[in-house]
Amino acid sequence: GIMIVNKSYSLPSTYNPGLDSTVQSKANLMFADAKTVGLNIYLSSGFRSYSTQKNIYNNYVSRDGKAKADTYSARAGTSEHQTGLATDINSVSSSFANTNSYKWLIKNSYKYGFILRYPKGKEYITGYMYEPWHYRYVGIEVAKIIYEKDITYEEYYATYILKG
Repeated sequence: GIMIVNKSYSLPSTYNPGLDSTVQSKANLMFADAKTVGLNIYLSSGFRSYSTQKNIYNNYVSRDGKAKADTYSARAGTSEHQTGLATDINSVSSSFANTNSYKWLIKNSYKYGFILRYPKGKEYITGYMYEPWHYRYVGIEVAKIIYEKDITYEEYYATYILKG
């Protein structure tokens, strides 16, 4: 099935699956393949519980205010990390977009079932700023469609799931 979690579709506080085993194995395979071309790609963050996300978000709100925090951090229950299907790779910094690791991921992550979840220029669709480090596991078939059509997960969901 398809699971979408965003500002419109949330999870209950009790949803607590941990990092999905398929995500972990596909990520490990992707990281190993990247290593064969001299790249060091690794998981910097995976599953986050509702309470962990609540603390992260509240800290950002305290620092930057709610309006600003909402552009780059999910409120508890609306974070893809709570699904166990989202990963932050390497550096959680916009400078990651300037690395060979990022360039490799953009060209290859879909082959392992991952998509760049918050692409540049699509903030008005996803609701979040560009995050070159945030990848979501959606399966190889769905990832390939999203990659080839250059669409977001929301666009995929609206076109292929809601409209059937």
